[in-house]
Amino acid sequence: MKNLIKLSALTLAFVSLLTISTQAQDGGSKSTTTGSGIRLSVGPDFGLPVGSFHDSFNWSLGGSVQAEFPILKEQLYVTVNGGFQNYFAKEINGVTGEDLQLIPAKAGLKYFPVSNFYVQGEAGAAFLTNKSDVGATKSAAFVYAPQVGYLFNVGGNNYLDAGVRFEGNSKFTDNGKSNNLFALRVAYTFGL
Repeated sequence: MKNLIKLSALTLAFVSLLTISTQAQDGGSKSTTTGSGIRLSVGPDFGLPVGSFHDSFNWSLGGSVQAEFPILKEQLYVTVNGGFQNYFAKEINGVTGEDLQLIPAKAGLKYFPVSNFYVQGEAGAAFLTNKSDVGATKSAAFVYAPQVGYLFNVGGNNYLDAGVRFEGNSKFTDNGKSNNLFALRVAYTFGL
């Protein structure tokens, strides 16, 4: 938990410096962003494990909160994302294993090449909450997640954000394999 707090504080500091730097380059005149400003989104995440990860787990369910900070005229945003994921274990030979429970903390960029369609890339760490239950040798793993999605306007600065991503985690065991999945995130997004 201490590592999660440290990572969150570091990420927030980085985003703050980036935002201040962007505003300073503007020279105090009109902001480089238009009316949208900072956006927050919250919603569920659904995932399907792929590769060898699918051999032990059926699917995942979780939720996440994401903050988006504009740095280039409604086209480029810095993102900070955190949440919880539960991977449901398969029954193998009549025995059901332990579910895998992760707290991912990621930061990245979200780019809109055309109106409402975006490409996003994030990286960070996934913290394992039940290390001893699943027999892992590591408490945290590197995580990366490229994503594409679309913002559906539901009025004003409010959107429904639907995104599909590939997410990869490095190993939680010394001789293990990486944990990969395809996931869907549907979130309610609102401007501050």
